[in-house]
Amino acid sequence: MQAYMRAKEAGPSSPPSPEPELPSTMNYLFLKECVEQSPVAPFQQQWLDAMLARVPHRLRQGPGRQELLEDICKEVSETYLRVMTKHRGEILDFSCPWHDSFVQSRKEMQKNLHILHPVMKNVLDICYSTFSHLLLIDLSDCRYCRPVDCESLKNKVAVECKRVEDRLMKSWFPKVIHLLTSKDTVQKVKPKKLDSFYNCASMLLSNQLKALVERSVVAFVSLFDPLNISKLPLFKMDLIFDDEKMDFYPNFRDLEEAVLEIANLISNTMQRVQTVQAWLAEGNISVVDAKLPDHVQMWAQTTLRNAVRINLDGPAKHFQSYVDSYDWLVDGTAQSQVETLMEEEHSFDEYTKVMERFRALSQEISGLPSLIHFDMVQLDCEELKQGLANKANTLSEIIVGNCFCQYIRNISPQNEHSIIIYSPFYGIRDRALKVPETTEDMMEMITYTGQVKTKGIEELNNRITEAQHRMNYLMDVHIFDAEHLELNATVLLWPQNIYPIFDQSDEVMEEAKQKGQQELQVRREKLLLELEKVGRRMEEFAQCSELDMMQQYASDVRTVQKRIQDTEESIVFINKEEALYKWDQTSYPEVEVIKESIEPYQKLFNLVLKWQRTRKRWMDGSFLDLNGESIELEVEEYFREIYKMQKFFQQKQNKAEQEKEKIAGLKSKPKEEEDKQESATILICTSVVEQVKEFKVVFTSY
Repeated sequence: MQAYMRAKEAGPSSPPSPEPELPSTMNYLFLKECVEQSPVAPFQQQWLDAMLARVPHRLRQGPGRQELLEDICKEVSETYLRVMTKHRGEILDFSCPWHDSFVQSRKEMQKNLHILHPVMKNVLDICYSTFSHLLLIDLSDCRYCRPVDCESLKNKVAVECKRVEDRLMKSWFPKVIHLLTSKDTVQKVKPKKLDSFYNCASMLLSNQLKALVERSVVAFVSLFDPLNISKLPLFKMDLIFDDEKMDFYPNFRDLEEAVLEIANLISNTMQRVQTVQAWLAEGNISVVDAKLPDHVQMWAQTTLRNAVRINLDGPAKHFQSYVDSYDWLVDGTAQSQVETLMEEEHSFDEYTKVMERFRALSQEISGLPSLIHFDMVQLDCEELKQGLANKANTLSEIIVGNCFCQYIRNISPQNEHSIIIYSPFYGIRDRALKVPETTEDMMEMITYTGQVKTKGIEELNNRITEAQHRMNYLMDVHIFDAEHLELNATVLLWPQNIYPIFDQSDEVMEEAKQKGQQELQVRREKLLLELEKVGRRMEEFAQCSELDMMQQYASDVRTVQKRIQDTEESIVFINKEEALYKWDQTSYPEVEVIKESIEPYQKLFNLVLKWQRTRKRWMDGSFLDLNGESIELEVEEYFREIYKMQKFFQQKQNKAEQEKEKIAGLKSKPKEEEDKQESATILICTSVVEQVKEFKVVFTSY
């Protein structure tokens, strides 16, 4: 600026132009000077309000948006004042030449400005024709369908987004790739600029995909706009009664998370579109950045969360009305009242009053509306109503079934008392004459008969006497029908008819005792025969040597063990019967010997069978499912177990041979090798050990 001023002062001054003499010119200059010297009018607030009214509402929402709007308004005001101020030539700085650098920079920009390439316009046309009227998911008509479950809607959105993405990848993406990789396009771009050209194309695709995803998310969020209730999705919710509790299904948290998850599903769509370089390289997994901007994602989540919570206020208040009115019915208060009522003594009218109160409460609950409609929720209350009504009916039935019936049995008309006395007499007769099925039943019957002869008859005589007094009184004030007279006569004659029944019962018990003793003796003999058969079958396991029959051997061992278990149960039963008959207890030590002898065979056969199955799974199964470290540990474990079993049976065979030598009086020759014939079980162990070793060698080679 100083250089400019010095040049201006040093240069020849031009002669002043003659002042115009025409009046019109003089007036114009005068008016121009007045306008230039007049103060600049400030920026009007109504102008700023008019401009802000054109900004969409969604762009004003979100963190930091208000501060951004204030900064923009301030910048607009400053720009207005700067434009309205007259600029003079004195403030221009011409000390540094800039035109050449400007032209050179423009040429460099034109060389790398791939966005102006004709094919970019074609790509943009394809994107516009494909995306301009497309949404990844359109739920604007969801409300007009029946109320939808939040999980069902989430699954529907996931399927639809996947379907749209697949359709675009099969139709739109091939067209774009064809344009960008065609021979005509590649030839027009210098080889060293090709990567930059494709980066520009990827950025173009990124902007288009981001716009598509953002437009779809914004469309979904707009459904929850309070001013757009006609498009708001209608969710199905239930009030349930589960485990004595009232609750929502799904609960508020699940519904909110489902709505947010739908927005996430939409924003995560079109995230696997490859870049041109990745598509050409095939092995490259680089994708176009179509991720939704963080501020849009945050705005969508915040808006959806606030909208869902606002729309759930109505269901929450309706649920609270149930809690306020009927929580005492399920929190234990009503149950405690009923239990207290049962423990106390009350009149029949008092019991009836409480019972009718619960029945009226059940009818009141059943009359409540089943479906409640809110802006975003259709609330089904039927399950909760049924649960609360059933709870009230249950409490009423407790009073009727336990308290009321007990009171009726104590102070009911005479026929009720006669039935209570009449039934025990029939019970004594039927039980005394019943043939006992077991010895235990017989002993119980003998004890029962003795108690009835002493205490039972005396108690029943007292009750009959009391009933007779009541009957004599009631016959004076009440007319009995023929059925009741016959019933009472039968009750009064029971004492003289019960003693012959006791004599018949003694005869039945004696016959049952003799029969039971005979059956016990037969059971003893059958048990000895069974033990002998099981012992022979157990000895046959020592001859089992076929590896292909391991499954059959294991099954045979389980069968023998089941027979041993049945034998033990028979021994318990026999000893119990012997105790009842006061016989000497019999013992069967053979059972423990057989159990100890068969256990090694069971362990061996199951171990070999498990090895065969595991080896077959390793050899014939999927190679990708194999884990080298796990297989190595399992092989070592099998080897150790089989080796232990081999040593066990060898020691057992040596011990058996030593015992035979002792019995036969033979002396073993020291330091002399003799060919011993190994048992079948040792041969099995040896064969499996060799198989494990071979498998280890084969596995190690891989």
